Amino acid sequence: MASAGPQSAPGAEPSQPSNPQHSFDAANDATAVVAGTGTVIGWTHSAQDLLGYRAAEVVGRPAGVLLAMPGDPVRVAGIAERCRVGVGWSGVAAVRRRDGQRIEVDLRVSAAFHLDGRECFLVSGRERRPEWTVGQSVVDAFLTSSPIGVAVLNPQLRYVWLNDTLERIGGVPREQRVGRGLSEVLPGMAADAIETLMRRVLDTGVPVIDYEYRGWSWADPHRERAYSTSFFPLTEGDGTVTGICYMVLDVTDRWKAQQRLALVNDAGASIGSTLDVLRTAQELADFAVPRFADFVVVDLLEPVASPEEPGPWPLGTGPAGTGPAGTGPAGGGAARPGAGGASARPMLRRAGMSSVREGCPEAVHRVGDTVDSVPPSHDVRFLREGEPLLIPVLDSVRRLWDVEQPARAATIREFGFHSLIAVPMRARDTVLGLTTFVRSVNLAPFEPDDVLPAREVVARAAVCVDNARRYTREHAAALTLQRSLLPHTLPGGMALDVASSYLPADAKDGVGGDWFDVIPLSGARVALVVGDVVGHGISAAATMGRLRTAVHTLADMDLPPDELLAHLDDLVLRLSDEEPDGGASGTTVLGATCLYAVYDPVTQLCTMARAGHPPPVVVFPDGRVSFPELPAGPPLGLGGMPFETAEVMLPEGSLIGLYTNGLIEGRDRDVDIGMSHLGAALSQCGLSLDALCATVVDQLLPVPQPDDVALLLARTHELSADHVVSWEVPSDPAAVAGVRARTARVLRTWGLEELEMTTELIVSELVTNAVRYATGPIRLRLLRQSVLICEVSDTSSTSPRLRHARTTDEGGRGLFLVAQLTRRWGTRYTPEGKIIWTEQEIPATAT
Repeated sequence: MASAGPQSAPGAEPSQPSNPQHSFDAANDATAVVAGTGTVIGWTHSAQDLLGYRAAEVVGRPAGVLLAMPGDPVRVAGIAERCRVGVGWSGVAAVRRRDGQRIEVDLRVSAAFHLDGRECFLVSGRERRPEWTVGQSVVDAFLTSSPIGVAVLNPQLRYVWLNDTLERIGGVPREQRVGRGLSEVLPGMAADAIETLMRRVLDTGVPVIDYEYRGWSWADPHRERAYSTSFFPLTEGDGTVTGICYMVLDVTDRWKAQQRLALVNDAGASIGSTLDVLRTAQELADFAVPRFADFVVVDLLEPVASPEEPGPWPLGTGPAGTGPAGTGPAGGGAARPGAGGASARPMLRRAGMSSVREGCPEAVHRVGDTVDSVPPSHDVRFLREGEPLLIPVLDSVRRLWDVEQPARAATIREFGFHSLIAVPMRARDTVLGLTTFVRSVNLAPFEPDDVLPAREVVARAAVCVDNARRYTREHAAALTLQRSLLPHTLPGGMALDVASSYLPADAKDGVGGDWFDVIPLSGARVALVVGDVVGHGISAAATMGRLRTAVHTLADMDLPPDELLAHLDDLVLRLSDEEPDGGASGTTVLGATCLYAVYDPVTQLCTMARAGHPPPVVVFPDGRVSFPELPAGPPLGLGGMPFETAEVMLPEGSLIGLYTNGLIEGRDRDVDIGMSHLGAALSQCGLSLDALCATVVDQLLPVPQPDDVALLLARTHELSADHVVSWEVPSDPAAVAGVRARTARVLRTWGLEELEMTTELIVSELVTNAVRYATGPIRLRLLRQSVLICEVSDTSSTSPRLRHARTTDEGGRGLFLVAQLTRRWGTRYTPEGKIIWTEQEIPATAT
């Protein structure tokens, strides 16, 4: 190879070698033999490969003319001189290839010898390979291979340069970016926002760090990706901004992890806002659409979907010895893992459904329909023990659906369902149902990483559904218990027309302990009772039943209202003392309130006492509304404080209302305002008592309230003179015959001849006992209403005692005969003494 001299002025020495370690390599170096006169006399194949000249084009021609760059002849003479004195030479020469390309070659004169009497030199060469140095080339290499996408844009925001990473991240080829703007390459709102930030950086020179946005990759347009971008201004030495550099990092994995975590966290706040099973199921479906799926259905087992009417677990029985599955601690008839019915396909009821497509839910099953939503080839074991089922591409199992569930397969094709996750709903070892997530509009299929958040969301919803199921069952049981303990009839007799209304609480802890009662008393009197037990749920209902029974028992003793409440207070104290751990069982009755009123239709007096309860309301016949000032009295269970009575005259046609505080109190209503509204509502005219009762509740409580409401209305009647006869009896045994005769005449006047004989016997026995054993005035009173009442009063406080006389006794059978001839009898104490009374049924044929 001819030695192309270094680029220097004519006559200058060749440049010094830049690589003194260059050594001859016959296998790789280009080699040529050059005569001392500069003529090429030998040319190897390696020299042809390096410079492109064939041997025929070079041998015999001057090397300097052929190979040197224009204006730069090869100075072989100087080389020869150095070689002749034994000094080898090496250097760098700029050489022109046959195709005109300029390259730099490392040259070395390896040997000098004589051939046919001519002086010759062996010259070797190799193309100069530049070494990396710290400088611009290193920076370029770093930016090109950097794991962060980097691009440079000019002031017009057009691409000038980008590295391979950005091309790979964005999926847009380099040739489609360079020379174009960002909005041309990636149109959309994200591109507009980024360009706005870039212009701000150009204007202010202030970088923007870690701006995150989401977009779609051209390489995979069905999967949304997240990017973190930073923007830096490019400036000259004088501070002039000449462009902008931005760096992009794909943070999709981090973003998806955050989204999945947020999905699970938000589920706790969005699902379970009410203790309603169906509402909770619908909240789960609404929550997941569209943030996680395009179509969601929640299907529950029948005993779960209808907890008010628990039925048997439909999939068989549980393990041996356990009875029907689900009858263990979980209760509710829901399924617990068991062995029975393993091959059955369970039937469920659709409880919740949501879709991004309008009309899609109507195309499948509606809420409330019975469905079989377990995927084909799966049975009850999938619900009991199965893990969440992920089908990324439904096409892969569509044939199985076509065979086992053709209608469902047709729906899948019609609406473009392409990916599915089915998650069994279980909570507290109780099988509840199945939740299915489907994608259609969102073309990205579900991934394995989506299974965990789907499981967690369904698990949280399952706990809420189970809580709602348990609450609904307990609420229904408490309501059933309370309604069974409330009176089914209100016997007002001829003294009162009575109507009532009871409204359960719309509270999470269930019904309360409100109750009311109407108790017939002796002497045609009627007791009206209303009470309120602190608390809610079954325990409050049970406590209400205990108090109502106690009031009935005390009322049968004909106690005055204040004495009755005092005895009831003592009873509550004893019940509270019996509670373990200070009432930890939840059945304590401390704080219960009660109002007890007794109306006498003969005197038209109403005697009342209350224990911490709101006062009654009275609407007089002339329309006046009054809340009688009754001594308040302490709530039941405090003990040590007396109760006082008050009397109110109630003319014929008066309306008296007893109620619990839930009717007049509220979150946004003062008690005084509530009482005013109650009085105004009760003043309405032209309504029957039942209609008035319902209207008052509707007007005062237009929306559900957190407390129970009980309202008892009674319209008074007077027992007129033609229904009451009374006279004094002398304290003389001889007067008994006259009393019997007068009684017979009264009965004939009333058309009660059928009762004449038995009544004469009863009057004779009672008057005789009064004459014989009592002192002071004796009075006989006959009252005719729904029953015939006979009363004998005296000033003695000694009560007669029923005896069972022996066969040898001459007396002692009088009260026994009275008890046999009457429906009931008893003793009522008064401030002046006592009254012995009896009641007889009036025959239906009596006029």
